[in-house]
Amino acid sequence: MGEMMVARPVLDGASAMPGAGRDAAFGAFVRSGAVLEMKAFSGLTGDSGGYAVPKELDAVIDATLKAASPIRAIANVVQVGSAGYRKLVTTGGTPSGWAAETGDRSETATPSFVEIAPPMGELFANPSATQAMLDDAHFDVEDWLASEIAAEFAKAEGAAFVNGNGINRPKGFVQQPTAASGDAVRPFGTLQHILSGAAGDFGSNPQERLIDLVQSLRAPYRQGAVFVMNAATLARIRKFKTSDGAFVWQPSLAAGQPATLLGYPVVEAEDMPDMAANTLSIAFGNFKAGYLIAERAETAILRDPYTRKPFVSFYATKRVGGCVSNSEAIKVMKFAAS
Repeated sequence: MGEMMVARPVLDGASAMPGAGRDAAFGAFVRSGAVLEMKAFSGLTGDSGGYAVPKELDAVIDATLKAASPIRAIANVVQVGSAGYRKLVTTGGTPSGWAAETGDRSETATPSFVEIAPPMGELFANPSATQAMLDDAHFDVEDWLASEIAAEFAKAEGAAFVNGNGINRPKGFVQQPTAASGDAVRPFGTLQHILSGAAGDFGSNPQERLIDLVQSLRAPYRQGAVFVMNAATLARIRKFKTSDGAFVWQPSLAAGQPATLLGYPVVEAEDMPDMAANTLSIAFGNFKAGYLIAERAETAILRDPYTRKPFVSFYATKRVGGCVSNSEAIKVMKFAAS
Protein backbone atom coordinates (compact mmCIF):
# COMPACT_ATOMS: atom_id res chain seq x y z
CA MET A 1 0.00 0.00 0.00
CA GLY A 2 1.41 3.35 -0.99
CA GLU A 3 2.22 5.83 1.71
CA MET A 4 -0.53 8.39 2.20
CA MET A 5 0.58 11.99 1.78
CA VAL A 6 -0.82 14.41 4.34
CA ALA A 7 -1.07 18.10 3.48
CA ARG A 8 0.52 19.86 6.43
CA PRO A 9 1.87 23.41 6.55
CA VAL A 10 5.23 24.24 8.01
CA LEU A 11 5.34 24.94 11.73
CA ASP A 12 5.76 28.69 11.46
CA GLY A 13 2.23 29.09 10.12
CA ALA A 14 2.45 28.31 6.39
CA SER A 15 5.08 30.88 5.58
CA ALA A 16 5.05 29.81 1.93
CA MET A 17 1.58 31.26 1.49
CA PRO A 18 1.14 34.70 -0.13
CA GLY A 19 1.50 37.34 2.56
CA ALA A 20 3.52 34.82 4.60
CA GLY A 21 3.01 34.51 8.31
CA ARG A 22 0.49 33.10 10.77
CA ASP A 23 -1.91 35.96 10.10
CA ALA A 24 -2.01 35.02 6.40
CA ALA A 25 -2.75 31.40 7.23
CA PHE A 26 -5.47 32.38 9.70
CA GLY A 27 -7.00 34.78 7.17
CA ALA A 28 -7.20 31.97 4.61
CA PHE A 29 -8.84 29.76 7.22
CA VAL A 30 -11.62 32.15 8.17
CA ARG A 31 -12.32 33.01 4.52
CA SER A 32 -12.46 29.53 3.08
CA GLY A 33 -11.56 26.93 5.70
CA ALA A 34 -8.14 26.37 4.14
CA VAL A 35 -5.72 23.93 5.71
CA LEU A 36 -4.10 25.10 8.94
CA GLU A 37 -2.18 23.32 11.65
CA MET A 38 -4.99 21.92 13.77
CA LYS A 39 -5.33 22.49 17.50
CA ALA A 40 -7.78 20.38 19.50
CA PHE A 41 -10.65 22.61 20.53
CA SER A 42 -11.78 20.27 23.29
CA GLY A 43 -8.28 19.64 24.61
CA LEU A 44 -8.08 16.25 22.78
CA THR A 45 -6.05 15.38 19.71
CA GLY A 46 -7.65 14.71 16.36
CA ASP A 47 -10.21 16.47 14.22
CA SER A 48 -12.39 18.08 16.89
CA GLY A 49 -12.25 21.34 14.98
CA GLY A 50 -10.69 23.87 17.34
CA TYR A 51 -8.11 26.38 16.28
CA ALA A 52 -6.02 28.71 18.43
CA VAL A 53 -6.42 32.34 17.49
CA PRO A 54 -3.07 33.80 16.35
CA LYS A 55 -1.25 35.71 19.07
CA GLU A 56 -1.50 38.92 17.10
CA LEU A 57 -5.30 38.71 16.99
CA ASP A 58 -5.51 37.69 20.64
CA ALA A 59 -3.47 40.76 21.59
CA VAL A 60 -5.95 42.98 19.75
CA ILE A 61 -8.82 41.45 21.71
CA ASP A 62 -7.07 41.98 25.04
CA ALA A 63 -6.25 45.60 24.26
CA THR A 64 -9.85 46.32 23.30
CA LEU A 65 -11.14 44.64 26.45
CA LYS A 66 -9.02 46.90 28.64
CA ALA A 67 -10.64 49.94 27.13
CA ALA A 68 -14.19 48.59 27.20
CA SER A 69 -14.20 46.66 30.49
CA PRO A 70 -12.78 49.01 33.14
CA ILE A 71 -12.70 46.43 35.94
CA ARG A 72 -10.24 44.33 33.92
CA ALA A 73 -7.92 47.32 33.63
CA ILE A 74 -7.78 47.97 37.40
CA ALA A 75 -7.98 44.40 38.77
CA ASN A 76 -5.30 41.75 39.22
CA VAL A 77 -5.36 39.60 36.06
CA VAL A 78 -3.58 36.23 36.05
CA GLN A 79 -3.18 33.71 33.24
CA VAL A 80 -4.12 30.12 34.16
CA GLY A 81 -3.83 26.77 32.45
CA SER A 82 -6.91 25.14 33.97
CA ALA A 83 -9.97 25.84 36.07
CA GLY A 84 -8.20 24.61 39.19
CA TYR A 85 -6.56 27.93 40.07
CA ARG A 86 -6.20 28.63 43.78
CA LYS A 87 -4.73 31.56 45.68
CA LEU A 88 -3.76 31.78 49.34
CA VAL A 89 -4.36 34.97 51.31
CA THR A 90 -2.96 35.45 54.80
CA THR A 91 -5.47 37.04 57.13
CA GLY A 92 -2.95 38.26 59.70
CA GLY A 93 0.76 38.82 60.14
CA THR A 94 3.10 36.92 62.39
CA PRO A 95 2.46 38.10 65.96
CA SER A 96 5.44 39.34 67.94
CA GLY A 97 6.16 40.21 71.56
CA TRP A 98 8.46 42.07 73.88
CA ALA A 99 10.80 40.56 76.44
CA ALA A 100 13.67 41.50 78.72
CA GLU A 101 17.22 40.63 77.71
CA THR A 102 17.24 37.46 79.77
CA GLY A 103 13.50 36.87 79.86
CA ASP A 104 11.77 33.79 78.49
CA ARG A 105 10.43 33.90 74.94
CA SER A 106 7.02 32.30 74.72
CA GLU A 107 5.71 30.83 71.49
CA THR A 108 3.77 33.25 69.31
CA ALA A 109 0.78 32.41 67.14
CA THR A 110 1.28 31.46 63.50
CA PRO A 111 -0.41 33.24 60.56
CA SER A 112 -3.65 31.81 59.22
CA PHE A 113 -4.54 31.45 55.54
CA VAL A 114 -7.68 31.60 53.43
CA GLU A 115 -7.93 29.80 50.10
CA ILE A 116 -9.40 31.79 47.21
CA ALA A 117 -10.86 29.90 44.21
CA PRO A 118 -12.36 32.27 41.61
CA PRO A 119 -15.55 30.86 40.02
CA MET A 120 -14.93 30.31 36.33
CA GLY A 121 -17.14 29.97 33.28
CA GLU A 122 -16.96 29.74 29.51
CA LEU A 123 -17.29 33.17 27.93
CA PHE A 124 -18.33 32.82 24.31
CA ALA A 125 -19.23 34.85 21.24
CA ASN A 126 -20.74 33.54 18.02
CA PRO A 127 -20.65 36.21 15.28
CA SER A 128 -21.56 35.32 11.68
CA ALA A 129 -20.89 36.56 8.17
CA THR A 130 -21.92 35.40 4.72
CA GLN A 131 -19.38 33.60 2.58
CA ALA A 132 -19.77 36.34 -0.01
CA MET A 133 -18.66 38.90 2.55
CA LEU A 134 -15.68 36.77 3.54
CA ASP A 135 -14.68 36.37 -0.13
CA ASP A 136 -14.59 40.14 -0.64
CA ALA A 137 -10.95 41.10 -0.94
CA HIS A 138 -11.62 44.51 0.62
CA PHE A 139 -13.06 43.06 3.80
CA ASP A 140 -10.62 42.84 6.71
CA VAL A 141 -11.72 39.52 8.21
CA GLU A 142 -9.39 39.57 11.20
CA ASP A 143 -10.25 43.13 12.22
CA TRP A 144 -13.96 42.34 12.01
CA LEU A 145 -13.56 39.13 13.98
CA ALA A 146 -11.52 40.85 16.69
CA SER A 147 -13.98 43.71 17.09
CA GLU A 148 -17.01 41.41 17.19
CA ILE A 149 -15.50 39.10 19.78
CA ALA A 150 -14.11 41.97 21.84
CA ALA A 151 -17.48 43.73 21.97
CA GLU A 152 -19.27 40.60 23.13
CA PHE A 153 -16.60 39.60 25.63
CA ALA A 154 -16.26 43.09 27.08
CA LYS A 155 -20.00 43.42 27.65
CA ALA A 156 -20.27 40.04 29.39
CA GLU A 157 -17.08 40.50 31.40
CA GLY A 158 -17.93 43.97 32.60
CA ALA A 159 -21.30 42.80 33.91
CA ALA A 160 -19.90 39.65 35.56
CA PHE A 161 -16.99 41.33 37.35
CA VAL A 162 -19.46 43.73 38.98
CA ASN A 163 -22.71 41.75 39.35
CA GLY A 164 -21.90 38.13 38.45
CA ASN A 165 -23.50 35.54 40.70
CA GLY A 166 -20.54 33.14 40.59
CA ILE A 167 -22.50 30.34 38.87
CA ASN A 168 -20.65 29.41 35.66
CA ARG A 169 -19.27 32.95 35.61
CA PRO A 170 -17.17 35.26 37.79
CA LYS A 171 -18.58 36.52 41.09
CA GLY A 172 -18.88 40.29 41.10
CA PHE A 173 -17.73 42.38 44.04
CA VAL A 174 -21.22 43.92 44.41
CA GLN A 175 -22.52 40.41 45.16
CA GLN A 176 -20.26 39.98 48.19
CA PRO A 177 -21.90 40.12 51.65
CA THR A 178 -21.35 43.42 53.46
CA ALA A 179 -21.29 44.63 57.06
CA ALA A 180 -20.75 47.95 58.81
CA SER A 181 -18.02 46.58 61.08
CA GLY A 182 -14.35 47.37 60.55
CA ASP A 183 -11.52 45.19 59.28
CA ALA A 184 -10.45 43.93 62.71
CA VAL A 185 -13.78 42.26 63.52
CA ARG A 186 -15.45 41.66 60.14
CA PRO A 187 -15.28 38.09 58.75
CA PHE A 188 -12.91 37.61 55.82
CA GLY A 189 -14.85 37.72 52.55
CA THR A 190 -17.33 40.34 53.81
CA LEU A 191 -16.95 43.88 52.48
CA GLN A 192 -17.39 46.90 54.71
CA HIS A 193 -20.16 49.29 53.72
CA ILE A 194 -20.47 52.96 54.61
CA LEU A 195 -24.00 54.35 54.88
CA SER A 196 -24.95 57.26 52.64
CA GLY A 197 -27.39 58.60 55.25
CA ALA A 198 -30.63 58.22 53.30
CA ALA A 199 -32.43 55.48 51.40
CA GLY A 200 -31.53 55.76 47.72
CA ASP A 201 -29.80 59.12 48.18
CA PHE A 202 -27.14 61.00 50.09
CA GLY A 203 -27.99 62.29 53.53
CA SER A 204 -26.76 65.57 54.95
CA ASN A 205 -23.18 66.61 54.18
CA PRO A 206 -22.64 64.18 51.27
CA GLN A 207 -19.00 65.25 50.92
CA GLU A 208 -18.35 64.00 54.43
CA ARG A 209 -19.90 60.65 53.55
CA LEU A 210 -17.44 60.31 50.69
CA ILE A 211 -14.57 61.20 53.01
CA ASP A 212 -15.77 58.49 55.43
CA LEU A 213 -15.71 56.02 52.54
CA VAL A 214 -12.14 56.97 51.63
CA GLN A 215 -10.87 56.85 55.19
CA SER A 216 -12.50 53.49 55.88
CA LEU A 217 -9.88 52.03 53.55
CA ARG A 218 -6.70 51.60 55.54
CA ALA A 219 -3.61 53.53 54.43
CA PRO A 220 -1.68 50.59 52.89
CA TYR A 221 -4.54 50.03 50.44
CA ARG A 222 -5.16 53.68 49.56
CA GLN A 223 -1.98 53.73 47.45
CA GLY A 224 -3.46 52.97 44.03
CA ALA A 225 -7.12 53.11 45.12
CA VAL A 226 -9.87 54.29 42.75
CA PHE A 227 -13.58 55.14 42.87
CA VAL A 228 -15.89 52.95 40.75
CA MET A 229 -19.44 54.07 39.85
CA ASN A 230 -21.70 54.48 36.85
CA ALA A 231 -22.32 57.67 34.89
CA ALA A 232 -25.60 58.55 36.66
CA THR A 233 -24.01 58.39 40.10
CA LEU A 234 -20.99 60.35 38.91
CA ALA A 235 -23.24 63.04 37.44
CA ARG A 236 -24.76 63.54 40.86
CA ILE A 237 -21.40 63.74 42.61
CA ARG A 238 -19.92 66.14 40.05
CA LYS A 239 -22.42 68.75 41.24
CA PHE A 240 -21.30 68.63 44.87
CA LYS A 241 -19.63 71.80 46.14
CA THR A 242 -17.81 72.65 49.32
CA SER A 243 -18.94 75.52 51.56
CA ASP A 244 -16.70 77.94 49.65
CA GLY A 245 -18.20 76.96 46.29
CA ALA A 246 -15.42 74.67 45.00
CA PHE A 247 -16.38 71.46 43.23
CA VAL A 248 -15.45 68.24 45.00
CA TRP A 249 -14.91 66.51 41.66
CA GLN A 250 -11.81 67.68 39.76
CA PRO A 251 -11.60 67.29 35.98
CA SER A 252 -8.47 65.93 34.35
CA LEU A 253 -5.86 68.57 33.59
CA ALA A 254 -4.04 66.49 30.97
CA ALA A 255 -5.09 64.21 28.13
CA GLY A 256 -5.18 60.56 29.13
CA GLN A 257 -5.32 61.27 32.86
CA PRO A 258 -8.47 60.34 34.83
CA ALA A 259 -10.65 62.82 36.66
CA THR A 260 -10.29 62.73 40.43
CA LEU A 261 -12.61 62.77 43.42
CA LEU A 262 -11.02 63.69 46.75
CA GLY A 263 -7.67 63.14 45.03
CA TYR A 264 -8.39 59.62 43.75
CA PRO A 265 -9.12 58.55 40.13
CA VAL A 266 -12.72 57.85 39.12
CA VAL A 267 -13.49 54.83 36.93
CA GLU A 268 -16.87 54.71 35.20
CA ALA A 269 -18.40 51.22 35.07
CA GLU A 270 -21.87 51.22 33.57
CA ASP A 271 -22.70 47.92 35.26
CA MET A 272 -22.57 49.52 38.71
CA PRO A 273 -26.15 49.91 40.06
CA ASP A 274 -27.96 53.25 40.01
CA MET A 275 -28.64 54.93 43.33
CA ALA A 276 -31.70 53.30 44.93
CA ALA A 277 -32.67 52.03 48.36
CA ASN A 278 -29.97 49.73 49.78
CA THR A 279 -27.89 49.58 46.59
CA LEU A 280 -24.08 49.47 46.60
CA SER A 281 -23.63 52.16 43.96
CA ILE A 282 -20.14 53.41 44.81
CA ALA A 283 -17.05 51.31 45.39
CA PHE A 284 -13.68 52.59 46.54
CA GLY A 285 -10.63 50.44 46.84
CA ASN A 286 -7.40 49.02 45.56
CA PHE A 287 -8.69 46.54 43.01
CA LYS A 288 -5.21 45.22 42.21
CA ALA A 289 -5.16 43.85 45.74
CA GLY A 290 -8.90 43.30 46.12
CA TYR A 291 -10.24 41.66 42.95
CA LEU A 292 -8.75 38.69 41.08
CA ILE A 293 -9.45 37.82 37.44
CA ALA A 294 -8.25 34.41 36.22
CA GLU A 295 -8.31 33.62 32.49
CA ARG A 296 -6.89 31.23 29.94
CA ALA A 297 -4.02 32.63 27.90
CA GLU A 298 -5.63 32.13 24.50
CA THR A 299 -9.01 32.49 22.87
CA ALA A 300 -10.14 29.44 20.90
CA ILE A 301 -12.20 29.78 17.73
CA LEU A 302 -14.21 27.29 15.66
CA ARG A 303 -15.24 28.03 12.08
CA ASP A 304 -18.69 26.65 11.30
CA PRO A 305 -19.90 27.02 7.69
CA TYR A 306 -22.55 24.28 7.96
CA THR A 307 -25.07 25.12 10.68
CA ARG A 308 -26.57 28.34 9.27
CA LYS A 309 -25.90 28.31 5.53
CA PRO A 310 -25.16 30.68 3.81
CA PHE A 311 -23.74 32.24 6.99
CA VAL A 312 -20.34 31.27 8.32
CA SER A 313 -20.23 31.39 12.12
CA PHE A 314 -17.11 31.89 14.21
CA TYR A 315 -17.63 30.39 17.65
CA ALA A 316 -15.06 31.89 20.02
CA THR A 317 -14.67 30.93 23.65
CA LYS A 318 -12.48 31.86 26.56
CA ARG A 319 -12.47 30.64 30.15
CA VAL A 320 -12.67 33.53 32.60
CA GLY A 321 -13.16 33.64 36.34
CA GLY A 322 -13.14 36.30 39.02
CA CYS A 323 -13.84 37.01 42.66
CA VAL A 324 -12.90 39.28 45.55
CA SER A 325 -9.48 38.16 46.75
CA ASN A 326 -9.07 40.58 49.67
CA SER A 327 -12.20 41.92 51.32
CA GLU A 328 -10.22 44.59 53.20
CA ALA A 329 -9.06 46.24 49.97
CA ILE A 330 -12.52 47.25 48.64
CA LYS A 331 -15.15 49.39 50.41
CA VAL A 332 -18.66 50.17 49.20
CA MET A 333 -21.23 52.85 49.94
CA LYS A 334 -24.68 51.55 50.78
CA PHE A 335 -27.46 53.99 50.00
CA ALA A 336 -29.43 53.52 53.17
CA ALA A 337 -30.00 55.36 56.43
CA SER A 338 -29.20 52.35 58.59
